[in-house]
Amino acid sequence: MNVKNDFITNLLNKKTTGLVISINDLRDKEFSGIKLSPEERFALSNFDKYRINTLNSQTDEEKFHYQYRQLQVIANLSDWREFLKKDF
Repeated sequence: MNVKNDFITNLLNKKTTGLVISINDLRDKEFSGIKLSPEERFALSNFDKYRINTLNSQTDEEKFHYQYRQLQVIANLSDWREFLKKDF
């Protein structure tokens, strides 16, 4: 299993309690005109790099759509701080 799949699996299997602030929450905050911290901007940038690399690496349409849906789930449900840990 490659590193990207391990990362996705870890995010999707992570048990959290309470509400988290997601990547999409940060996007909403930014679109509302609220200034993001440097860490928040870095996390958005890392997620965007990760998303583009993941989708561009897909070899067929079915895999592309599957990964696209997984990325939507991650952007909506995963804590944005997960994207501070790695450089994508």
